[in-house]
Amino acid sequence: MSRWAPCKRRDFISRLRKLGFRGPYSGTRHQFMIYGEHRLSIPSNVEYSVPQLRMMLEEVEKIIKRKIDLQEWEELG
Repeated sequence: MSRWAPCKRRDFISRLRKLGFRGPYSGTRHQFMIYGEHRLSIPSNVEYSVPQLRMMLEEVEKIIKRKIDLQEWEELG
C-alpha cells in the first residue's frame, strides 16, 4: 500500500484545481486559492513535507466538507 509522500507546490495547486479551487491569486503575504466563498492560503515552499501537506489537506477537507483519502489524492495527480 502507498504512503503519503512530500508534494511539490505546483502539483498541490494542480490537484486543488481538479477539486474545484480557483487561483492561485496574490495576497499580501501568501498566495491563496478560492473555493466558493472560502480562501486557502498557499505557502511559498517549493515542496511541502508530509506533515505540512496533511495539515493543509485538513483545511481543504473542512472547506469542501468531505474527506480526501490517499487513493483519491494520488488519482488527482
